[in-house]
Amino acid sequence: MEEKEKKAIELFRSGLNCAQAVLTAYSDELKVDKKYTAAVACGFGGGMGRLQGTCGAVTGSYMVLGIFNSNLIPDNDVSKDESYSMIQKFSEKFISMNGSIDCKSLLKCEIKSAEGRKWAKENKIFETVCEKCIVDSVKIIEELIS
Repeated sequence: MEEKEKKAIELFRSGLNCAQAVLTAYSDELKVDKKYTAAVACGFGGGMGRLQGTCGAVTGSYMVLGIFNSNLIPDNDVSKDESYSMIQKFSEKFISMNGSIDCKSLLKCEIKSAEGRKWAKENKIFETVCEKCIVDSVKIIEELIS
């Protein structure tokens, strides 16, 4: 496992959600405070507030790509266009690797309720599915920004 992937998994295992783990793994490179990245991405875990929409690792990646482009390109219109293009490429690649960007489809269980989260924890869904999504997200980001 590459260094950035390890860092994101460590952050996830330390208690950050999937979106926070991906975004915060890039905080130094993006020159953004770790507390700020964790705060910004706080509500995006579990497919945005455990609503199980777009996977948190994916939305965290979208944030990374947006900040990356805004740091490189001072022109907002060009920065947005570049971000949109990278996000579209990211999504295509993530779907090809995982079948979906939808948290509920990826986890194949409901995590909005305490019972659902308990089942997911007992069945190691967060360790298997979520950690794979985090690692895949970092791999794709690295491909796109290199």
